[in-house]
Amino acid sequence: MDKFNMTEDSIPNKRIFKDPVHDYVEYDPWICSFIDTPHFQRLRYVKQLGISYHVYPGASHNRFEHCLGVGHLARMMAQHLQKSQPSLGITDEHIRCVELAGLCHDLGHGPWSHVWDGHFIPKALPNHPKWSHEQASEMMFDDMVKKYRSLDISPEDVETVKALISGRKERCKLGKTMPFLFEIVANDLNGIDVDKFDYIARDCHAVGEKRNIAMTRLIHSARVIDGQICYDIKDANTVYELFYTRFSLHKNIYNHKTTRAIEYMIIDVLLIAQKHMQFAEYIDIPEKYLHLTDDLFHRINMTESEELAPARKIIHRIQTRDLYRRVDYKIMDWDDKEFCQTQITPEAIVHAAKNANLEGVEQSLVAELTVDHVIVDVSKMHYGRGVDNPIYQVKFYSKHEPNVCRRAESGDVSLLMPEKFGELLLRVYTKEERFMGLVQTAYRHVLRTLPMPGEAAEISTIVPTPPATEAPSTPMALTSALGLGVPQSRASRPFGRTPSYPDNQFTTLPPNCQSRSPTRIPSRSLKRTRETSLELDIDNPPPTRKSMRLASASASAK
Repeated sequence: MDKFNMTEDSIPNKRIFKDPVHDYVEYDPWICSFIDTPHFQRLRYVKQLGISYHVYPGASHNRFEHCLGVGHLARMMAQHLQKSQPSLGITDEHIRCVELAGLCHDLGHGPWSHVWDGHFIPKALPNHPKWSHEQASEMMFDDMVKKYRSLDISPEDVETVKALISGRKERCKLGKTMPFLFEIVANDLNGIDVDKFDYIARDCHAVGEKRNIAMTRLIHSARVIDGQICYDIKDANTVYELFYTRFSLHKNIYNHKTTRAIEYMIIDVLLIAQKHMQFAEYIDIPEKYLHLTDDLFHRINMTESEELAPARKIIHRIQTRDLYRRVDYKIMDWDDKEFCQTQITPEAIVHAAKNANLEGVEQSLVAELTVDHVIVDVSKMHYGRGVDNPIYQVKFYSKHEPNVCRRAESGDVSLLMPEKFGELLLRVYTKEERFMGLVQTAYRHVLRTLPMPGEAAEISTIVPTPPATEAPSTPMALTSALGLGVPQSRASRPFGRTPSYPDNQFTTLPPNCQSRSPTRIPSRSLKRTRETSLELDIDNPPPTRKSMRLASASASAK
């Protein structure tokens, strides 16, 4: 008999976790043997939403509880398919592998989750082969199994679990016979997987978004047809809502303007510290990667070396809310991504500030402005499948034909859908708020002088400088600055034509704006306010309520 099975009248041997999203979650001793390792416990110290915790105080949850939730949902999905479709031949061993893959799918996340692998590593190790946290998850899983011999798992199951984590069914034998199992944890086919079920529900709960995606309904709606997991057509709107909620979370929560500002500050801290601490190289060394968590923030701040003083200064700015500032933003067409990244750059903005004779700007600031003061952030916002409607990549069945699957048409779901399911969010930041007005003015000048995407730009020419005694009637045309990302002159347009990219009326600042956020008051100003309020005239104290009543009564008597 299996050593983990219950005997008659024995005490239940499952460990129960109280989860705020899934209520009570049970795991048997075999799964708990993986949970009770330093590799998995490390996830207690990696925030699920990274820097979002600095903006949403409730977003304090970690990868640990997310992985517990994904393992739980993975088991639910596999058990449902096993019971509802016995002909699939799903065994308890298959379910255990799927459950373990869900549990361990995020073992490789670095400090602040996606900030580490999506932003820091590409800059810190530009010559390193492309790296992702999924690769690190497999590395850490291998190291866990190798280091803790007590983990009862066969080499074949190890490879199966790693393939399930990656979603790559061609990597193991099970992928040929049961390809649908590889759609449970990481679904590259259409993006519907239990990882998404959990993080959407958990993140909404943490930040206070009152969304209610019927995850359990979708799990019980799942049915394997032609080797693929399909869903009841009655649940098509729930599937669409899942994709829409993903888009909404990315746009409003994960990519919040202040979150992104602090992320850039953290990246600057890490890049400075990396030169001296060399922790980026740990991504290939599991015994050292084991100790990389969000605690890296405090480890850097605890240093006393002069070389890390700039990093500690940025950390102090984060702690005192003296953040990088967003000066402007614009929603751009999905197809303009490459155009935006090559034409709207920090180099182009600084070039405009110094060469375009911008009106109303502080010339002293123009001289100080450098490329390092400007950040241009272009983020892709979509429903999960790029510009395409994600619902068209999901197959559905009906109760009348439960063994026939097909794609849904727009009339089968809703006619109230967008034409495009992806867009670009372009944002410009400055690292010092005294440059806010200048950077915005220069950025908007760049926008006005851009060619239309796909429009052939004229070869730029150098405009002769007017005589010193003659004031130029129009701003000086920008000359080409090859290699700096500076846009070439656009093709001429009729006078008065509406610009391709009009200014954002909701973010307009004066060109010389250097002010702080209205929610931040310098501590010195607060001190002066308190001191002023305490400066009382002893000879003429302010009237009290009693003295005012007596004075009023005396006046009435007269």
